[in-house]
Amino acid sequence: MTADIPAPLLLLADTSDQPVVPGAAVLRIETTSSRVGLFDGAWWPRTRDLKTQLPGLITALTARLGPVARVGLDASAWDDAPGHLVIDDRMVRIDWSAVDDGTMIITRGPQDHFSFLVIPPEAPASAARAAMTMAVQDGNCTSAEQILTDTGIRP
Repeated sequence: MTADIPAPLLLLADTSDQPVVPGAAVLRIETTSSRVGLFDGAWWPRTRDLKTQLPGLITALTARLGPVARVGLDASAWDDAPGHLVIDDRMVRIDWSAVDDGTMIITRGPQDHFSFLVIPPEAPASAARAAMTMAVQDGNCTSAEQILTDTGIRP
């Protein structure tokens, strides 16, 4: 039966050595349940306008992971809070949290979640690069708040 054949293991390229500019996503994602570390990636949006910033990220992630079903975000980090966005002709549900913790959760399928550090758009480039690098280090267990503090992004 083909239903019993597990999906192939997908290991995504480590892009942490690429130039980091606003709008960049630094990804180190292993699509298995044995992932180690607190974050699977980091994202530095250009602005706080979710409708212009999220589509590019979701398109890039969909190309690597397959369809994204949901995105969990901090409501205080964005100018507006839509319940969903249509991206590449697919509806992506947006779940909002009142906790300002600098994270984003991407959901692919019923139980496959990816955690991202979200860098504030106004962060200086050197601090954003440092925070993104810290977030995607193998075995990283430092919280988003601590990473943003340690890199000088948050006081």
